[in-house]
Amino acid sequence: DLLIIDRSVERSHGAIVVAAIDGELTCKILDKRRMQLLSANKDYPPLPIDGREDLIIEGIVTYSIKRHLKA
Repeated sequence: DLLIIDRSVERSHGAIVVAAIDGELTCKILDKRRMQLLSANKDYPPLPIDGREDLIIEGIVTYSIKRHLKA
């Protein structure tokens, strides 16, 4: 998928974010109530974000474009 992110959008609970953790990018759901990042895949555990110095939220996903035709 191609993601379009906006760095100016407020980080609200339930927003889909692109975050850098230990320098690696990931796309997760922001849970501000429990201060964690959630995966859409329930097989992956939540990532706590409270007090993490190695976390940078790059922006909020505003659009996604998915390719359906296999090349």
